[in-house]
Amino acid sequence: MEMPKMTERDRLADLEARQRKMNDELEIARRALRGRYAAMIAEMPVEKLTEREFRELLTQAVRVGGGAALTAIKGLPAAI
Repeated sequence: MEMPKMTERDRLADLEARQRKMNDELEIARRALRGRYAAMIAEMPVEKLTEREFRELLTQAVRVGGGAALTAIKGLPAAI
C-alpha cells in the first residue's frame, strides 16, 4: 500500500512543526548551558566586583569572544 503524497500545505505545516520543535530544543539546551555556567559563578568570589563591573566584564568577554578576552586579561599586571 502506497502512502499518499503530502500536499504543499501539509508539507509546510510539517516543516513548521519541526522548526518549532527544533527551536524548543535549542532553548532547552541554551538554558541548560547557562545553568551550568551560573553554577560556576556561585563558586567564585564575585562579591569583589560591583554588579556593574561584573555585568560589563561578562558583556565584553562575550562580545569579543572568550579567547580574546582571556588573552587581554592575562596580559594585565597582577593586582596588589
